Amino acid sequence: PYNVATPLVCDLLDGVPQVQRILVMVQREVAERFAASPRSSAYGAVSVKAAYWGTARVVGLVPASVFVPRPNVESALVEITRHDPMPEHLAAVDPEQLFPLVKTAFGQRRKMLRKSLSGVVTAEEFASASVLGTSRPEELSVDDWVRLLAATHRATDEDMLDG
Repeated sequence: PYNVATPLVCDLLDGVPQVQRILVMVQREVAERFAASPRSSAYGAVSVKAAYWGTARVVGLVPASVFVPRPNVESALVEITRHDPMPEHLAAVDPEQLFPLVKTAFGQRRKMLRKSLSGVVTAEEFASASVLGTSRPEELSVDDWVRLLAATHRATDEDMLDG
């Protein structure tokens, strides 16, 4: 069923590095989310996750008319190919720290990052990462998210050195 596709694909990306390529049929909107680019309406936390682990693209549309009984949704094939090798700047990041940050921000998608991440990211950390606190989550690329996480860790590291 399509309702398990997104968590299943995300679990494979997170936990099974041996899977180098995924080709899966999902609801069209889900495929578009996996493959979405920043600043598009489909871009979300799933898009960031797919971009962190590899490259996602919609490789074909499957009309509802090919199914019996005919569903009320259109389907699409999405291909996700892992980075090989993983870019250094991404490999240096702990995904278990990155994805909760992304998920927190997208949990309040319509809010500016300074609001959705208040208490998590300071104004100084936004500046250090070259990310505007007035941005919305869908405006940040995976590289922006990585810089933002790194900035929060630099501040934590500096606090530990000062203490």
